[in-house]
Parts: sequence; structure tokens; C-alpha cells
Amino acid sequence: MTITPDSTEPPGRSSTSTTAASTAPSADEFAERFLSSTLATAETMSVYLGERLGWYQCLADHGPLTADELATRTTTDPRYAREWLEMQAAFGILDADLSGTPTTFAISPGVAEVLTDSSSRSYLGALPRMFAASFGRLPELLDAYRTGGGVSWEQLGADARECQAALNKPWFDTELAPALAGVDHLHRRLSQPGAKIADIGFGAGHSTIALARAYPEAAFTGLDVDAASVQMARDNAEAAGLGERVQFHLAGGEEAAAHGPFDAAFAFECLHDMPRPVEVLAATRQALAPGAPMIVMDEAVSDEFSGPADELDKLMYGFSLFVCLPDSMSSPPSVATGTVLRPAILRAYAEQAGFRDVEVLPIEDFAFFRFYELNP
Repeated sequence: MTITPDSTEPPGRSSTSTTAASTAPSADEFAERFLSSTLATAETMSVYLGERLGWYQCLADHGPLTADELATRTTTDPRYAREWLEMQAAFGILDADLSGTPTTFAISPGVAEVLTDSSSRSYLGALPRMFAASFGRLPELLDAYRTGGGVSWEQLGADARECQAALNKPWFDTELAPALAGVDHLHRRLSQPGAKIADIGFGAGHSTIALARAYPEAAFTGLDVDAASVQMARDNAEAAGLGERVQFHLAGGEEAAAHGPFDAAFAFECLHDMPRPVEVLAATRQALAPGAPMIVMDEAVSDEFSGPADELDKLMYGFSLFVCLPDSMSSPPSVATGTVLRPAILRAYAEQAGFRDVEVLPIEDFAFFRFYELNP
């Protein structure tokens, strides 16, 4: 699924206070909207239960099923299973057949693809894990909001780590190679025999693995500060048969020079999380061979804050409040970027790091992301 910024200006982008007041919701209107948001929260977290307990996958593989049958196949409690199944049918996620006794429940192909097919670009089944990870740390988050502290990626744990990896993987697997192949000068550089490529902040390593598959004559070095992610990436590389050409290190981007020089460097959806992005960009620039570029993939948010926003900006503010900003602020001193990394902010970071210019690459409709080329 791709969310793209609305082509029209959101309400209030250039509005005066008088216009803003005239469009403000009444108490009844806002109460209705907030109730809808509450229902959406309940729906989201019910998907977390179904995804983590294997209930959606079981229905996709073996349905239609009764509550008892689902519970037996998944070794879960039948009373909880029945309540969850009825709730899913009430929300229109699952289909309920009331013609027999007991009721059976089924998952449609489209819903199954979104919630269980981790190879599909429409896959979102792991998405609730990110919010579940954050909600499990609400006391720490409240304290961070009061004191200016943070909650680290390590504290958020496996749910957050696995969510980001799972949602990005189908895009890296199917779309990264053709996207880069469409940028001629970059494709030529990556295709050079013996090219040495860096992946800064690689997470589970799916971006690095996708690059290695696309450019078999290149060698790849990944740097990441999260130990659990490094191990996950190493396991993924071995499973892909790429352990010889892909090396993952527990190290920050500030240490890039120790592993270079590189013919190109990438940073996929991680710059906005970094407490000191300028230092990382500067170190990466110093680790690049003469004329080599750095490619940053980050959120394709709107150019500037303008009040009411499109769906993409709203989603990214949600991630920022609960995940990315607290993670960044957990390692002081931090510039505290947040998920909503606007182009002007990235350009300022690049300029401070010594890059000569920043260009937006002609890669469109790549999930939530925009690609920037930073040239030294």
C-alpha cells in the first residue's frame, strides 16, 4: 500500500485565524470524530492480537473455522478466540456464517493479503506491533515527555524492530533494484566490479540484502548501533546465501571511515532517528571515495508544516510521538529530529556535514519514502 501526499493544499494551509475559527469542529462533531478514532485504536490493537497469536494465518490456511477449532489449531483459549472472532466480524474484518451452529468465521483473500502475506507490498499485518511496543512503555514515555529524556529502540524491543523490518522488506525485495536501475548514473556506479557499498543503519538487513542481490559484483558493509538488529541481519544474510559479500557490524555511522572508502553509501529510513545526524553524515562523507554519493531514503512528508495535513504526515507524526522522537532523545545530546524529516531540514544537515548539494532522485511511489542524493 502506498500513501502519497495529497496534491491539494490541506485546509488551513494559508488560512487566517478567522478562517480557522470558522472551520473548527463543534463539540458534537469532535466527539464523533474522537469516537471514530477510539474505534480505530481498538481495531488496530485487535489486529495485533490476531497477528501475534497466529489467528489470521490460521484462518487463511484452514478457514472457515469455529472459535473452538481456531483455538485448538493455535493452542489458545476458546473463550478469548470467540470474543475476538465476533469483534473482528463486528468490525467487518472477518466474515461470519450464522447459518449453522456454532458460527464459523472466514477471512477474505484481500484481507488475508494485507494481514498475512509478508511478501506483498500491501502487507500491513505487522504495523500494530510498532504501537504495541510503544504502548508497553507508556510510563517511560510520560517520564521522557516531562523530563526531556527518551525511550530507546532497544527498550522498545522486538515488536518495534520486527515491525519496521517486516513492512519494508517487500518493498526492498521487489522495488529497490528497479528503482535504482532507473537512475542511470547511480546504477552504473553500483554495477562496477569490486564496488564497495555502505548501508548505514541497516536494521534487519533487508535493504543491504536487496542491494547485494541486485549488484552481485559489489561488496557491502552495514553499520548499525542496535545489537539485536545486527544479529537479525547476519542471520538474514546467511539465510540468503550472501554471508560472504555482506558484512554487518555493530557500529555507528560515525565510524564509517574505519570501514571505507566506499563507492556509494545508503541510509534507509534511519536518519530521522539519529540523535546526531550531522556527525553521521560528515563521517560518511569522509568515508566516500572521490565523487561517490550518499543516498538517503526517508519519509516523503510535505515540504513544510501548515496545520491540517494529509494522511502521510499524520501517520508520521504518530510514529514520531511514540517511537522515533523518544528514540532519538534517548541518546543526548540530540538534535531531536523526529519522523517528520522535511526536505529543508535534511538539506541543512547535509550542508553542515560538508555535502555540496542535495537532489531528489526520480524514484516515485516507493511506499512512504523519498530518495535524496547527497554529493560531496
